[in-house]
This record gives sequence, C-alpha cells and structure tokens, in this order.
Amino acid sequence: MPEEDSYSLGKLTRSLGIPITDRHRATGDALATVKLFKMLMAKDTDKTIISTSLKSETRKKVEPNLKKLIEKSESTTGVYYFYNQDNELIYLGKSKNIKKRITQLFTSSQPKQKKIKKLVTDISFEKTGNELIALLKENVEIKKNKPKFNKPLKRKNFSHGLYSFIDDHGYINLTVKNIGKDMGYITSFSSLKSGKNFLEKMVSEHQLCKKLVGLEKTDSSCENYPIEKCLGACIRKEDKESYNNRVQEIINQNSFVNKNIIIVDNGREATERSAIMIEDGIVLGYGFVDLQFQVTHPQVLKKVITPLSNNLDSRHIVQSYLRHKKVKRIIEY
Repeated sequence: MPEEDSYSLGKLTRSLGIPITDRHRATGDALATVKLFKMLMAKDTDKTIISTSLKSETRKKVEPNLKKLIEKSESTTGVYYFYNQDNELIYLGKSKNIKKRITQLFTSSQPKQKKIKKLVTDISFEKTGNELIALLKENVEIKKNKPKFNKPLKRKNFSHGLYSFIDDHGYINLTVKNIGKDMGYITSFSSLKSGKNFLEKMVSEHQLCKKLVGLEKTDSSCENYPIEKCLGACIRKEDKESYNNRVQEIINQNSFVNKNIIIVDNGREATERSAIMIEDGIVLGYGFVDLQFQVTHPQVLKKVITPLSNNLDSRHIVQSYLRHKKVKRIIEY
C-alpha cells in the first residue's frame, strides 16, 4: 500500500475503512491489526509476506545426540552441568526449569551456544527445590570449577551497600554508596541504580523522606512534603522518634548483623524442605530435611547442611532474593 499517506494504525484503519473500537486499548488495537493483516494477506498475490516470513524464521532442529541429552534432564529447579568427551565440565547454569533451559541452549543460534553444542557429550543436573539454593550453588561452583564457557565471576557480585547514620537533628538517614572497604553495610546491591530503586520503594511504602535517604538535595522540604507523601521529617515537622521507628524497621528487616535465622523453603520433593542457615550474620550453608525436628533444632541442622564459602557473595545473593521474593518461612533462633 505505497499510496497511503500514513502507516500509523489509527490513520491506516480509517483510510481503509476498518472499524476500530476501544482505540489505544489492547483488545481494540489487536482486533484492528488482525483485520489489517488479513487484508494485506489477501492483497499479497505474490506471497511476498509468507516467503519473507519463512526466510527470516529460524528452523529450530535438535540433533539426535542432543535430543538424548535433553531427555536425560527434568522439568525441575536446579543446577545443570555440561561435559565434553574427556568428562571435563565446560558449562554450568541454574534454571527454574532445567529441561526447558537446556532445550533453549541447544536450539539457540548464538555463537557461544553453537560452540557448546559442538563439544557437549554428556549432562548432569542437581535438583535444588527452589531458585535461591540454585543461585547459591551456581555462584560457588562457577568460582570453584571455572568452566570454559562460563563468564568468570568477579571477586564479588555486588558493588554498593545501604548505610545508615544519624544527622545533627537526630533523624536516621539512609544512603546507598560504593562499598569499597566499608563492610558495615545493611544490605548490598549489584549497582547504584538497584540501590536507588530500593530506596524509592522504601520511600513509597514507609513514607520516608526523599531528602533523608539521599534521593533529593534541597535546603527546604522535599518534593513529597507538599503533596503529603512525606510527613515532614526534612523540615523537622515529624517527630524524630516516629520517623526513626519506621527507618529502624527497614534496617531490621534487611540486615543480617547479629542475626541467627533459618530460611525454610520448598525442597526437592513434596515431602522435603530446604533450609539455609545463617548464624551471627554469616551464611553457614544449606541442606534438605524431611523432619520438622531438624529445622527447629539448629544443632541438628548444622550436621546436615552443605557449607558455603564466598560468604559475602552468599549473603548478597540471599539478601537480594529475600527483597524480591517470598519463602515458606523464616525461623529466628
């Protein structure tokens, strides 16, 4: 239709007499697009649309040997491992659906995946029951084994931390800054942007002052005070005890300092639970238990957990996960 003046959906449908209801809503626009496409297909006597579509479509075929490897896997959460003909580990990863992820890798046309497909002769996998343990295992095992096709992980996978201080007027301030050598952070983030997003969320959920969390610099009230989204801590209108209580609640929820907790979540089977043990703020390790007794008795649990090294990384992974996702239960001891 080279004669049309405009190819925006609204003008094109008007020009062609295609009725469109609920303009700019998903259903209305979608129905109009379908009618337009049918019209174009009818006008396409040379079948240009179909032939172009077929040329651009990647035909995803799985070679017989790779298909057998896919069949060895399961649609479960965990960590998978690829080996070459010399039984060397060349790649590992985590997924919430191992079979689906391996299929995606084997049907990918990306250069890295093509190289992996040429070399892989066997696979294995370990169920973890949930994504958090899969993340912990993946991090530790990539650093330990350094597989050929895994990107080398940095010494630590976090760069910024959440810190607190009390200002001259007695209000608790929060700030996100580069960690450097200051390990006294409350929780950590993979980037400054991630940390600021967290602060924005806390401002919204707890009516914190943007000025007192470092998101706004001003000599007067913050931008939220006039619209009553800030209670006035920035100009000392809100009582500092009231404000500090809300900030302290955030600190307590996100800090592992001096905490002894057990994070309980789904296990590898329906009758099982996973447990991640944190003592004095240190992530000791993870394990799988069948008996409620083991979860509620820390000394028994210590005997069955798999110890974790790279504790700062492990702490970052656990804290980041808990900020975004829910687990079955958190037990303090």
